[in-house]
Amino acid sequence: MRVLWIVTVATLGIVGAAAVVLAGSKVYLGKGHSANQLVALDRIDHSGWDRLLKKYVDGDGFVNYATWKRSPADLTALDAYLDALGRGNPQIETSQEARLAFWINAYNAVTIRGILREYPTGSIRNHTAKLYGYNIWKDLLLRVGNGTYSLNAMEHEILRKLGEPRIHFAIVCASIACPRLLNEAYVAERLESQLAANTKDFFSRKKHFQPDVRRRVVYVSAILKWFSSDFGPTPQHGLIALADYLPSDAARRLVEQGDFSVRYLDYDWGLNEP
Repeated sequence: MRVLWIVTVATLGIVGAAAVVLAGSKVYLGKGHSANQLVALDRIDHSGWDRLLKKYVDGDGFVNYATWKRSPADLTALDAYLDALGRGNPQIETSQEARLAFWINAYNAVTIRGILREYPTGSIRNHTAKLYGYNIWKDLLLRVGNGTYSLNAMEHEILRKLGEPRIHFAIVCASIACPRLLNEAYVAERLESQLAANTKDFFSRKKHFQPDVRRRVVYVSAILKWFSSDFGPTPQHGLIALADYLPSDAARRLVEQGDFSVRYLDYDWGLNEP
């Protein structure tokens, strides 16, 4: 261990040394509940999360972390919502819409709580150590039912397996290039309209989508590259499937004709704050 410490400090500096100290650390959110307290996911109340989103998130999805961090009452309210999510039992049968709404809200709420824990910070990537130390996507764990779930698990092991690719325009990694964080909670009874609205919003923004009709090139967010298999067998098929959400007739015609190339925009990992 002494040799590892010396090598790490020499190669990574002070940041690397701190990472070694934190290696393997886990952070738990929410609290455990007894079996008789667990309920179906459609019985979880998301109104507390909805109130916080309306208070701290603007119409472009930017979060006022600084003010939120200064409010002990609203930090406690967020923790109370995470505690309430813990009462959900994923094993109880419920609707697809309720399951999606639950896990989308859970993902976004855990992400926001993770950033507030670190704030002030300039990027979530400052907290995603690859080799040593805390990785917010792996080590920040939410208790739900009788299990614990990381952000990676929520995204890759649950949400992506539900067969709704528009989740990628709803879950947010606290970055400028992410989709807009909707300033209301997702709810089962309005899930379709909420997903449709946020998908349309995503493609309406030049940081996510830039069609060059003359050159028959579509510049699109790297999200569609990273999760290409969720949208279609090829990048072109993926965009064809999303044509109804594109912002102009010219863009839709270009995509629907199928004869176009796809290039990916740079991803801005800066924090999604005003």
